[in-house]
Amino acid sequence: VQLQASGGGLVQPGGSLRLSCATSGFIFDDYAIAWFRQAPGKEREGVACVGSSGEGTYYADTVKGRFTVSRNNPENTAALQMDSLKPEDTAIYYCNRYGYWGQGTLVTVSS
Repeated sequence: VQLQASGGGLVQPGGSLRLSCATSGFIFDDYAIAWFRQAPGKEREGVACVGSSGEGTYYADTVKGRFTVSRNNPENTAALQMDSLKPEDTAIYYCNRYGYWGQGTLVTVSS
């Protein structure tokens, strides 16, 4: 099982980024995919989750209305569209399938 997040970078406050999660080694359609983040000196926290069919989603209160989670089952990928970014969104972002973590991607929101 492999998950690889990508798409991070440096963005100014108010800007947008789109993170991607490429997966392999399991039946993608059978699992929900979640996004977590870990800011410097803080614990890892859940950000968003999308159900196996893509119809059910969950967002942390801190990102609700700004982030949109999605998935493309035929391509075994998921995405996290992040808009209206704030400095407090700075963190390493990870995509997750139950029991497995991939390498994260760093998002830095700074002017």
